[in-house]
Amino acid sequence: MKRVAYVCTDDGVPPFGRKGASVHVQAMLTQLLDRGDEVHLLTPLPGTPAAHLARVAVHELPRHAKGDNGVPTDGRVPEILDALHAARPVDLVYERYSLWGRSGTAWARAHGVPCVLEVNAPLPVEQARHRRLTHPEAADAVARAATGQADVVVCVSEPVAAWVRSLGTAGQAAVHVVPNGVDSRRFAPVPIRPHPAELTLGFVGTLKPWHGLGDLLRALAVLRRTDPTYRLLVVGDGPQREHLETVVAELGLTGSVELTGAVDPQDVPALLARMDVAVAPYPPLEDFYFSPLKVYEYLAAGLPVVASDVGPLPDLLTGGRERLGVVYPAGSPQDLAGAVAYLRHDPVARADLAARGRRAMVEEHDWKHVLERILGLTEATHVASHAS
Repeated sequence: MKRVAYVCTDDGVPPFGRKGASVHVQAMLTQLLDRGDEVHLLTPLPGTPAAHLARVAVHELPRHAKGDNGVPTDGRVPEILDALHAARPVDLVYERYSLWGRSGTAWARAHGVPCVLEVNAPLPVEQARHRRLTHPEAADAVARAATGQADVVVCVSEPVAAWVRSLGTAGQAAVHVVPNGVDSRRFAPVPIRPHPAELTLGFVGTLKPWHGLGDLLRALAVLRRTDPTYRLLVVGDGPQREHLETVVAELGLTGSVELTGAVDPQDVPALLARMDVAVAPYPPLEDFYFSPLKVYEYLAAGLPVVASDVGPLPDLLTGGRERLGVVYPAGSPQDLAGAVAYLRHDPVARADLAARGRRAMVEEHDWKHVLERILGLTEATHVASHAS
């Protein structure tokens, strides 16, 4: 049994919340517990863990802490790690990169403890583009420090890895692409209905512009012009909900679209079971650096998947040993509608895709395999660096 400190200093990521990032944190904590590890979570948002995460020891950090120069800090991370290490040695520091988090990796390097930094997005770039970045030079310095101190920097996609390399502090051998995964145990395969009286399209996620729900609604309108038995189930909530409700009305889709609002992660499998085809309708994006959790969950649930041809999705769905889904040109509601219609009228293809997708998630993309790969890389790199 190893003693693991999981550091998540981002006060926008509640570890026990509903966000996709929260689901990711919970998945990694679950896998560490399943290995029999003693897990300590450092976070400014302690929340209430689900029963299966009750064994995680939670250490609360101060929120919105700032240094003398006004730049946000990551609070009491070194102090807590010192106390843990003094009581019994910490065997691994696993830090989820946040905009102002740099103490976990620095502490690990100073104490000779293996350390992995998980990078899910180029946060300074994202913050400056979509919100407001008050200290850009300081944020870049934090990113350089954090990526330079870790034994291994695991990135969810190649664009994220390219950004990490561009910072110039992490060695080339330390940066690895490890896409997201899924807890295949949470999702029972959905039985395929060969000839449903109504075919339900499904989407799971936050209602934000870069998820492409406008294209999905327009595709639904195209389908319903010739066949009114198509429906859409949208699972999630977000800032675009009011706008989407307006678009639904304008397209004459009232009554054929269900918006669930926010749901707990444990309720998602039952909602996926109501779908016949799941969709990831991302629009054309200049920098698509995501590794979409939703697509892995769709596949684990044994759903046929239709996704736009952005980022890593074509490689995941059509670039492997087996075809796992259907891709279409991003930004084209007409092509999205055509892909859905094709699947509706070919139940054998739907069943084959569903079976292959489920099998691939269990055998290759379960979080268990993701964590095993990360820990293997970390151990090998840590040993090699200290031997040299």
